Amino acid sequence: MDQLPVWNVDAETSPHALVKAMLKRRIPDYTLEQPFYNSEAIFQLDMEEIFSKEWIFAGMTCELPKKGSFITVDIGRNSVIVTRDNKNELRAFHNTCRHRGSKICLTHRGKMPKLVCPYHQWAYDLDGSLVYAGSDMGDDFDKSAFSLSTVQCRAAGGYIFVCLSDNPPPIDDFLNDLAFYLEPLDLDNAKVAVQSEIIEKANWKLVVENNRECYHCEGSHPELLNSLLEWDDNNDPRATPEFNALVEKMQTFWTDLDIPFKYQMRYNNRNRIVRTPLKEGTHSMTMDGQVACSKLLGRVTSPDLGALRILHLPNSWNHGMGDNLIAFQILPVSPQETKVITRWLVHKDAKEGVDYDPENLRKVWDATNAQDRTLSENNQLGVNSAGYRPGPYSKTYEFGVINFVNWYCERLETNLNNE
Repeated sequence: MDQLPVWNVDAETSPHALVKAMLKRRIPDYTLEQPFYNSEAIFQLDMEEIFSKEWIFAGMTCELPKKGSFITVDIGRNSVIVTRDNKNELRAFHNTCRHRGSKICLTHRGKMPKLVCPYHQWAYDLDGSLVYAGSDMGDDFDKSAFSLSTVQCRAAGGYIFVCLSDNPPPIDDFLNDLAFYLEPLDLDNAKVAVQSEIIEKANWKLVVENNRECYHCEGSHPELLNSLLEWDDNNDPRATPEFNALVEKMQTFWTDLDIPFKYQMRYNNRNRIVRTPLKEGTHSMTMDGQVACSKLLGRVTSPDLGALRILHLPNSWNHGMGDNLIAFQILPVSPQETKVITRWLVHKDAKEGVDYDPENLRKVWDATNAQDRTLSENNQLGVNSAGYRPGPYSKTYEFGVINFVNWYCERLETNLNNE
């Protein structure tokens, strides 16, 4: 396909119709047409049809340790509050006051006995019910009609997911597996030791595509490859006999420790869970491969758990080890900007400067994130060129990217057709 039809949104043709046409003509196992990566109209469709209708990773349960604890997450124009109510249950609400619409929680995390709007001090209980609106709203004012607007919220294994849709897609199978595979780490009793936020000047899909393959790792990520093995497990067609022998050895070891490891990918490319070995002789994703935190997570008795790799589309990938877990979260900002948030979790009783050094904990992935930012931004600059045309993925090295792009196109088409 040397020449492509011109992308032109006008009063006569809706972006919905143009996107459907591009989805229909897309070449399997090829990158997408240029507008999918830089068009404002398609970015808005992504926010409406993907990020407003799919389950979005919002944060960790350990970030809400007490009643009244809250975090906020921005999903496009929609700010969401996640809080722990007086019954110790997690709840999520749109972060907008029912009076005149002001944002209520202005910080990304905190603790309040009531959710109080800073504009006119309307106050809401932690279950979202309006409890105070002043004395001047009139005798016929019914507070019960002005509770905060709720957002779907689910949690499992220490992870919190929200969905802006009233009819979210199924997630129970994934949550059940997440709870099962993360049980040894007991992330409810962990803490965020370090958090970073960067803005990558690239479309969110390019950021995810870059994560879904290690084709680029050898030439770009020397720090990461001190400990990371490229292959997922012995189902990987590229796996060497030496790697397969290591997998068999470690799976026997994990079985003896009652540590789950079985490969799980039964969620239509949306999610993936697999425990895979790190390089032999290494225990964690650090510069020297040694543990980053001497106090291990949960019921773990050995640091040699490899890495539990968890994927949740559209916005999270994760590496869980015996001593720490690294949770990545992406949030689209604009057609060519994506926020990447990285959390490093350790046992809640681990002491900074005694059990772990924050700089050592974060050094490998700070370097890797910076390298990935450069790769994604250069990718975006090239995609923006008039010379860009969709190109073929490697089915050997980029099968994860193919899975992601297929999932994205399927969900986008399904959601557009269901309108």
